[in-house]
Amino acid sequence: MSYAGPPPPPDASGGYGYAQPKTNQKAIWSLVLGILGLVCCGFLAGIPALILGNMAKKEIAASGGAETGAGMAQAGFVLGIIAIVLGVLGLVLVLAGVISTPTGSTSP
Repeated sequence: MSYAGPPPPPDASGGYGYAQPKTNQKAIWSLVLGILGLVCCGFLAGIPALILGNMAKKEIAASGGAETGAGMAQAGFVLGIIAIVLGVLGLVLVLAGVISTPTGSTSP
């Protein structure tokens, strides 16, 4: 009567041959920059959010399940687009004179 071989040795994370999927760092940064672009920085943070979100989505798809964060990458991508549109719209409205910018003078 033969027995099966011993179980595989545990890996560095303490599991048995199963590595936990990691969150893509570009997806995290895309989401952070997308939120910053929407709240305060406009297209200055929206453009990197858009680029990083697109790169992260491609890397996650190519990783074959080794990386997660596709939702964060998509959210950062969408927030980046919204931040760019709002930033450009605000810039156009300021240049057209519809929105006035505060001046340093306080005299009437």
